[in-house]
Amino acid sequence: MTISPGSAVDEIVAYLQSLRNEANIAGLARYGIDTTTALGITTPQMQALVRQLKRDHRRALALWRSGLRDARMLAILTADPKALTEDEARRWAGDFNSWEVVDTAADLFTETPYWRDLVEEFAADDREYVRRTAFAMIAGATVHNKSEPDQALLAYLPLIEKHSTDPRNFVRKAVNWALRNIGKRNHACHAPALALAQKLAASGDKTARWIGKDAVRELTSEKILKRLKP
Repeated sequence: MTISPGSAVDEIVAYLQSLRNEANIAGLARYGIDTTTALGITTPQMQALVRQLKRDHRRALALWRSGLRDARMLAILTADPKALTEDEARRWAGDFNSWEVVDTAADLFTETPYWRDLVEEFAADDREYVRRTAFAMIAGATVHNKSEPDQALLAYLPLIEKHSTDPRNFVRKAVNWALRNIGKRNHACHAPALALAQKLAASGDKTARWIGKDAVRELTSEKILKRLKP
């Protein structure tokens, strides 16, 4: 079976199903990934498919509706951020059920012109994977959105502090990730992020304390200090 940019969605889905790999599915589960609808397609296989099929937003929306984990990853990687509407992003976020889907989609979302609005909205949403999306977006934007002003990213520190007591595993790890990435961005961002990390490290809340201590550990490491030295 072969596929091309002109292949129908059902043909692409059938091709994905032909690549099903039980050993890889078991491997995904060991990383805390929901494998209910997973096919176990490898990263190199997925990258090859993305190159082969190229970007097609309407097709991406249809692939997402299939419900298959790997089809949804392909949808994210071939969607057009310029065509993705806020409602489409919200619908996708409402379907999130695994951290690696969240983190891949977060990078797509931060390429949209409205991503900052989504950060605020998703952070306020109590669903675990939706809230994770907000902080994965912040973490990704600090690295990928080179033109984003430092002050715009530092403005998320209060949001990080606000949700630093959310004990759910995939939220706390994303909050920690966002804080560390801001602190590692450059010399200007380091001090404010480290100050918050130190404040959280002294918190009476167990989750906030974990987030803070872990961030302090990295932000005061010799490697990071050397890289950020002015």
